[in-house]
Amino acid sequence: MSPGDFLPGDVSITIAMALCAIAFVSGTARGFSGFGSALIFMPLASSVAPPRLVAALLLVVDFVAAAPLLPDAWKKADRKATAVIVLGALVGVPVGTYFLSVLDPVATRWIIACFVAALLLLLLSGWRYRGKDHAWLSVGIGGLSGFCSGLAQTGGPPIVGYWLGRPIAPIVARANIVLFFGASDFFSMVSYATTGLISRESLVLSLIVGPVYAIGVAFGASLFGRASEKVFRSICYALIAMAVIVGLPALDGILR
Repeated sequence: MSPGDFLPGDVSITIAMALCAIAFVSGTARGFSGFGSALIFMPLASSVAPPRLVAALLLVVDFVAAAPLLPDAWKKADRKATAVIVLGALVGVPVGTYFLSVLDPVATRWIIACFVAALLLLLLSGWRYRGKDHAWLSVGIGGLSGFCSGLAQTGGPPIVGYWLGRPIAPIVARANIVLFFGASDFFSMVSYATTGLISRESLVLSLIVGPVYAIGVAFGASLFGRASEKVFRSICYALIAMAVIVGLPALDGILR
């Protein structure tokens, strides 16, 4: 029995190795700066494997990786404020999942590229919401983030930009973000499972790619404090931009 016998039918050993390499790079970015993993992983990974498969793969890996953080986040978070914004994700995640399940893979890749490019511009702008706290706005931000998560697992920037601008302690903001994505990932797991996106193939692939992603996160975390955060963030932004460009379907005939 060869190693390829354990892989999904449309994933070769070469593609699996490419996914592992992409996971290591995106995990390193996540471990050092706390962001950017999905924005790097999704455009590149969806250019070598079906978007539905790689979105489910990233969801499973991230859900497992984030689970140990939830008990501490539950203690420190503003659970009432988090519950309001989670309501938006409860609607946004299934809508995003529906589009992922029905859209043509190439159309999905174009949407992912546009999403990630827009989210990169949001990160580069340094945007933080400084206005008053309104329930309707919280629900709207949660819905937008949930939609991005359901479609492409890229819901981080809207939530981070919103909560880091609020007049609350950083430790509470971080706990809110962790708790929100715990709930959002749970909604995504349910939505993906009911639409058949969580499959044997995605679970098997997560067992192969997940450890490499974890090594990347640990490696990135080990670099924290040894390198300039400003420089490394600039590298992360450059990697996200490169991922968008390299992952464009228009370049398939040249790069793939």
